[in-house]
Amino acid sequence: MAVLFQTIKTIKMSNFNSLIKSDKPVLIDFFATWCGPCKMLGPILKEVKDTLGDRISILKIDVDKNQQIAAQYQVRGVPTMILFQNSKQLWRQSGVLNKEDIIKIILEKSNE
Repeated sequence: MAVLFQTIKTIKMSNFNSLIKSDKPVLIDFFATWCGPCKMLGPILKEVKDTLGDRISILKIDVDKNQQIAAQYQVRGVPTMILFQNSKQLWRQSGVLNKEDIIKIILEKSNE
C-alpha cells in the first residue's frame, strides 16, 4: 500500500501498526484541528513530501479522534511528529520545525 501524504480522521490500532511496519520511513504528525502551530506544520510537511517523494510516507493523525493511539505513544502536546521505520520509533519531536530540518532528520535517522 503506497501511502503518500494524507490526513487520517480515525484509524484502528491494527491499521496503524500495519502502516508503521513499512520498510519506507513513515512520519506521523499527531495534530489537532484547534491547534495553531499544527496548521503551520501542514504546508511544511507537504513540502517535505514534495522534496522526498516516494522515499517517505507522511500521515497526519487527529489526536482528538484517535485518543488510543495518541495515548499509546504518549503524545502530550501537539503537534508531535514521530518517525517510524519497520515498526521502530526512530525519532520524535513536539513543535514545528522547518522543512530543511525535517528532511535532514528523516535522512539521518532512516535507512534512506
